[in-house]
Amino acid sequence: MASRADNIASNMSLANFGKATELKQRIWFTVGALIVFRFLSFVPLPGVNPLILSTLYDQTRGGILDLFNTFSGGSLERMSLIALGVMPYITASIVVQLAAALHPSLMALKKEGEAGRKKLNQYTRYGAVLLCAVQGWFLASGLEAYGAQSGLQAVVDPGVMFRVIAVVNLIGGTMFLLWLGEQITSRGIGNGVSLIIMAGIVAQFPTFIGNLFEGGRSGSISPVLIIGLIAMIVALILGICFMERAQRRLLIQYPKRASARGMMQADRSHLPLKLNTAGVIPPIFASSLLLLPLTITQFAGNATDTESVGYGVVQTLNQYLQHGAPLYMLLYAAGIIFFCFFYTAVVFNPEETAENLKKNGGFIPGIRPGKRTSDYLDHVLTRITVLGAIYLTIVCVVPEYVIAQTGLPLFLGGTSLLIVVNVTVDTITQIQSHLLAHQYGDLIRKAKLKGRMR
Repeated sequence: MASRADNIASNMSLANFGKATELKQRIWFTVGALIVFRFLSFVPLPGVNPLILSTLYDQTRGGILDLFNTFSGGSLERMSLIALGVMPYITASIVVQLAAALHPSLMALKKEGEAGRKKLNQYTRYGAVLLCAVQGWFLASGLEAYGAQSGLQAVVDPGVMFRVIAVVNLIGGTMFLLWLGEQITSRGIGNGVSLIIMAGIVAQFPTFIGNLFEGGRSGSISPVLIIGLIAMIVALILGICFMERAQRRLLIQYPKRASARGMMQADRSHLPLKLNTAGVIPPIFASSLLLLPLTITQFAGNATDTESVGYGVVQTLNQYLQHGAPLYMLLYAAGIIFFCFFYTAVVFNPEETAENLKKNGGFIPGIRPGKRTSDYLDHVLTRITVLGAIYLTIVCVVPEYVIAQTGLPLFLGGTSLLIVVNVTVDTITQIQSHLLAHQYGDLIRKAKLKGRMR
């Protein structure tokens, strides 16, 4: 009955889509902001030769740079102003959240509400600027030596001035993306930063699909492998949709209250606990933490003398941590599992939930209110988080390993599909919420008009 009612409400909301002026403005604003993001990905850094850079990138295609390039929507391949994307901000937010969970003063800030949250966001932006400066310097240094062995020079006028200009532009590009993401969140639909990451991944779809079928036409990729890959993608999408909607519903009972007919009636409700409470945060966090040192070592290796000891160390590190290597997959899986538990603990507080239930008179049947309820919620949440962590690890790591072994396009990995499916579902859910709010607003206005007429 509940699902039927939801379907009816959804159909009624979609029928009123043409009347939801504010929602249409929000959607158009989001589309316009994403178009600006795509335009920026084609604006190269000052002093970089795009044609030579494209030739060099084609010669060194593969490995971790392709993963970074996918998340940035091809910006790294073109070395645009937003080549670093929003990954420095995500890495900085990880550090700040970890510090807020461990440091007493930051923990106190976190409990101050909106003011404390703004202060932590300010620290996160400072950290993002610092990371942009470090990554940008190594990126510019490696870019100067990029292609030296093949006799090509991607930078027109190498030197300290070029590095400083590149760092300033990369910091400005990342900060503008963060501002654009905030505008999407406040004036558009969905989470702005997540939509920017998803737009970068989706923008690579036509190229990768074309390369896939071109490989099938030329015979470099077996038709059976293509069919198996398509089947794997469909199965992954269905599995992600099923697992993201899976939840454990805990029965909440309230004391008996007198009804309109004078009868005593007990109210019942449910507390839904999602199987994957952390969403797409664990794979994004784990990817950003791995991309930070790998990007530095990748371009530091280009800028290091090939005969020096440091060059050998950097190359060995890149070899062990390259995409598809056992150590990379092990660290990636460990990062996903860790951030599943960490972020779940951040977004859901069993003690606070148990206290709110106690204040409202609610209780879980068979469980005493207070400390016992908090322990029970923590026990249940830990068990379902284990399943959620296993699910995320399988979805993200296994396809990545298969793709790394077969040499298929990287964007088809589980991480990219997980991000795209989750962000799409969340955005559609917000659109439906706006439509239902608009529909109920119309009903309230009609009721008031009828009341005045009487």
